[in-house]
Amino acid sequence: MSTRADRYDLRHHGDAEVRDCAEGLVDLAVNVRTGTPPVWLRERIADSLTGLAAYPDGRAARAAVAARHGVPVERVLLTAGAAEAFVLLARALPARAPVVVHPQFTEPEAALRDAGHEVGRVLLRAGDGFRLDPAEVPEEADLVVIGNPTNPTSVLHPADAIAKLARPGRTLVVDEAFMDAVPGEPEALAARTDLPGLVVLRSLTKTWGLAGLRIGYVLAEPDTVAALERVQPLWPVSTPALAAARACVEPAALAEAERAARGMAVERAHLLAGLAEFEEVQVVEAAAGPFVLIAMDRADAVRARLRTLGFAARRGDTFPGLGPRWLRLAVRDRTTTNRFLQALDQALTAVGS
Repeated sequence: MSTRADRYDLRHHGDAEVRDCAEGLVDLAVNVRTGTPPVWLRERIADSLTGLAAYPDGRAARAAVAARHGVPVERVLLTAGAAEAFVLLARALPARAPVVVHPQFTEPEAALRDAGHEVGRVLLRAGDGFRLDPAEVPEEADLVVIGNPTNPTSVLHPADAIAKLARPGRTLVVDEAFMDAVPGEPEALAARTDLPGLVVLRSLTKTWGLAGLRIGYVLAEPDTVAALERVQPLWPVSTPALAAARACVEPAALAEAERAARGMAVERAHLLAGLAEFEEVQVVEAAAGPFVLIAMDRADAVRARLRTLGFAARRGDTFPGLGPRWLRLAVRDRTTTNRFLQALDQALTAVGS
């Protein structure tokens, strides 16, 4: 297990790959579903604007989220996206030996370090398919953070394996920001109330295209929710975001999200099949999220060439446990994927020549 600060840029995120880029660059770097938010959701958000003179009241949205997961409302905390929850956890919980399981979303570690914590790392290995071995997490860790499915590997860990990490005296943080992109959510822990110290984070920004609105939530024991709420600013979630939260957990929205997840799985399989045609490309085949992780020689040069061909890919060298050979690709529609595969062929040929 590593505890040292090092070369990884923990504050680099996929939006940096497309910010200020030339118009028309196809975004494969950000894992937000295309064509979102849908018209009906935009209308619900727009309808909320008539209430902007009043301070936000999150009670109805909080109750709706609780009902969606079948848990008491006291176990729910609404946040300005899942990213805010990482900051709250870092500030509110007195962790002495926090550990982050990498490669994964880097914001949890960044937030812990900013709060003055020395953070240990458990690095999952490519040779093992980036799968979790609970025994590799040190027993003394009193706060453990893991993503499921994990960004950027797209690996979906078995719920039973993650549950083995829970124990009295330890906070187990499971980032399920992409779980609603998995058909049926078979490995979700969001509704579990029997695991000591379990904290589950959910985001509504990925499936519903609400990254600019910032809405997510925490599911945890009431005492943990209360501790997080004490360090949260007043009125942290805006009225439009609260309206979106209510809308996105309604039965019709959940059914739409399930259809989108099943459609994405088909498109992901097509992308993986296309990538398998390239001998130069190594693919993490156990992908379950709306993105895939690949490796190749001179990936930085390939990524630069892809930009000249109209595609932005997410560099992987900012994720602890990865390096300059890795790229993350968002799953897109069939036409876009076919165009990308042609561009990748051109980029590999140009870089290899």
